[in-house]
Amino acid sequence: MRFMMMIKHTEDRKALPKELSDAIAKTTEGGKAPIIVASGALAPTAASSRVRISGGQLTVTDGPFMETKEVVGGFAILEFQSREEAVESARQYMELYRKHWPGWEGETEVRQVYGPEDYTVEASQPDLTPQGQREAE
Repeated sequence: MRFMMMIKHTEDRKALPKELSDAIAKTTEGGKAPIIVASGALAPTAASSRVRISGGQLTVTDGPFMETKEVVGGFAILEFQSREEAVESARQYMELYRKHWPGWEGETEVRQVYGPEDYTVEASQPDLTPQGQREAE
């Protein structure tokens, strides 16, 4: 199963301390690490735009977004056997932040990524409930 981990923190972030960067790099060694499908850091909101539909109107707003307290600063899409395994990996990742970047505050949100194979479209109304959830009900 694929899970996305989104790292959220305040916009005033600084570069990762070298000790943290080195510790994160070590987690991919030794053959026990999950398969990384994609990962990356995200640009600050000052270099971003939002495209929104509200009340039937489409608007584009360029950053920075002052009303935002926390932003998604990075992401990773990883392969795990279960949700529990993904959450445990996120917990271990946050433990590295706690250990190597004292005073940093933030969170990692873990969400399963569904692909086209996880959905079916039946009759005239699409049912976008993932197949695994339907079968469990």
